[in-house]
Amino acid sequence: MSQSYYMENVNRINAEKVKSNSKKYNVVSLFSGCGGMDLGFNGGFTFLGKKYDKNPFNIIFANDIFKQAADMYEDNFGLPVERRDIKELDINKNFPNKPVDVVLGGFPCQSFSYAGKRKGLSDLRGQLYLQMIRVIDHYKPKMFVAENVDGIRNSLKDKDGQNVDTSALDTILKDFYKHGYNVQYHVLLAADYGVPQMRRRVIIMGVRKDLGNINDEYYPLQTYDADGTKTGRKWLTAKDAIDDLWDKVNKTAIPNQTSRDISKAKFYPGKKMQGNNRIAADKPGPTIRAEHHGNIEAHYRTTLPDRNDMRGWRRLSVRECARIQSFPDTYNFTASASSAYKAIGNAVPPVLGWNIARSIYYTLSQLESKKNESDDISS
Repeated sequence: MSQSYYMENVNRINAEKVKSNSKKYNVVSLFSGCGGMDLGFNGGFTFLGKKYDKNPFNIIFANDIFKQAADMYEDNFGLPVERRDIKELDINKNFPNKPVDVVLGGFPCQSFSYAGKRKGLSDLRGQLYLQMIRVIDHYKPKMFVAENVDGIRNSLKDKDGQNVDTSALDTILKDFYKHGYNVQYHVLLAADYGVPQMRRRVIIMGVRKDLGNINDEYYPLQTYDADGTKTGRKWLTAKDAIDDLWDKVNKTAIPNQTSRDISKAKFYPGKKMQGNNRIAADKPGPTIRAEHHGNIEAHYRTTLPDRNDMRGWRRLSVRECARIQSFPDTYNFTASASSAYKAIGNAVPPVLGWNIARSIYYTLSQLESKKNESDDISS
């Protein structure tokens, strides 16, 4: 792959040490879901006793066609969500007439996911990144951030459904590059940033070519590792995240921890199937997937002495899934359990989003300092 739009060794910044000022950057959010990435960009929340400060970003537009996710977004953010298919939106009429600094977009991942049919770019959902490019072409933001599953790196079907040697990710990076942005990607593991989950996501970052190159872009520095030898902080485990909720079903003011928020799907002894197992207590949780719906995994605790007796198992609650995804307890999933499970599984972990947001802010600050120095020299 050409070094003009890809770099293996990326710049890193410790997001927790980045200080923000009063300047606000306008953000357009596409494929927003229930707002995991957007919550990270807003900041100003607490997760497992750790405070994540406000970030200098102002989200002025959000879009998603999943009605229940849009409802939850509006209930928690107070920002109206444009609910029509992004392909049907008129760029001049349906989007804000304001300057935009950053465009966010977790374009649909089902066609690239290992859990799906792997249709890649031949699936129309796999081509929705082109709608993100359409919005970027209109606003010409300073930067954009796109997110997708790790499987996009080896999805090898082109738009005609033919097997090819070029991955979907390569094609997408080239298209962003052609539209005026120096781009790169990196795979981030959520557990490395204080999320109690083994979730890997490809994060694509682009900076407008007239402002800088990929050497000017910063990704968040890893701040947690498996045993703490590298960073001084161990990965958070499922037990760290949810142990206090086990005996609080219907007994807490924390939302989404009632009997109505727990799937009643049966377990099947001796069968290997989705969700027919318990998570481990002493490790980060598994990836919470939108496809789980009712077949979410079981809690590591049981109500019977025989831990293998499935009659003592219960599935993870909506709140427990939200904790594993790093949503603060103040976020209320105002929907049925089925819709909430799906929205949580589709989301970017807010704590990961917060780390990304801080690195984007730092990158923007560095770009502006560089421009000011250049202006001083030329004046």
